[in-house]
Amino acid sequence: MTSVTSPSPKYYIAEGRFSIQHMKRKGINAMPRPHSHELTELYYLTEGERIYFVDDRVVTVRKGELILIPGGELHATASSEMAEFERILINYDPQLLPSVLQADSLWFQNHRYRLFRLTLREQNEAETLLKRILEESRMQQPLYETAVVTLFTELMVLLQRSESTTQAGGMKHPLHHLVTDVAAYIRVHHREALTLEEVAGHFFISPSYLSRVFHRLTGFHFREYIVHIRVREAQLLLSSSAAKIQEIASRVGFEHLSHFNKIFKRTTGLTPLQYRKKSRARPPLHNEG
Repeated sequence: MTSVTSPSPKYYIAEGRFSIQHMKRKGINAMPRPHSHELTELYYLTEGERIYFVDDRVVTVRKGELILIPGGELHATASSEMAEFERILINYDPQLLPSVLQADSLWFQNHRYRLFRLTLREQNEAETLLKRILEESRMQQPLYETAVVTLFTELMVLLQRSESTTQAGGMKHPLHHLVTDVAAYIRVHHREALTLEEVAGHFFISPSYLSRVFHRLTGFHFREYIVHIRVREAQLLLSSSAAKIQEIASRVGFEHLSHFNKIFKRTTGLTPLQYRKKSRARPPLHNEG
């Protein structure tokens, strides 16, 4: 049962290239499906605890911590044992920031997320800036969009100066370790004909239990996650190698080319050949560092 305990309007500026929303919730809840955004996601937790599945890891985000997720990265969120939480969510185009703060490499260092564990002083500064951004967005006084971008830039400078950062996340619960280990096992063995029963046996748990907890913490069903990993690997090979599509299909774990083509298009909206042409025609982004 989920209940929203405070109004949660989402404010937009810069023609949708920046949005901010403050929300407080009570009750067990989860994103219905893993999802991604075109824009970078910044998630700051002011109260409670939240579980993220991102970069094939289960990450616990706690009060006073902030997680950054780059645009296009598939992720899911769910409740922890602490059901009540309060957060501020920002989605933004990095190009709104000064050029020195735009590069993905500056923020993610070749990873797919960044977790900031802020000190009490940094938490106070971050919350002050976030509240001012919300107030400027709500009041919409003259030059408020300029004020929002300026305050947001201050927040990002604060994060760059913060020394309390980690890539691993807080994974104290054994269940979180288990699901992270299962995801890592699938990532290593995705080319094989994996079954739920085989993987459950490898971790000495029942298939039904594995199926249930894996879906609850990741948002993926077991088979669906295997397909996700295979398609993701195929995307990398299509854009970075000259291998034939049939060879790539086999290399990532698909027995039949027709099945690979069907799954790939259903997942990405493009055929493998269309994806290869599009990825090679795309100019390199200047913010990739």
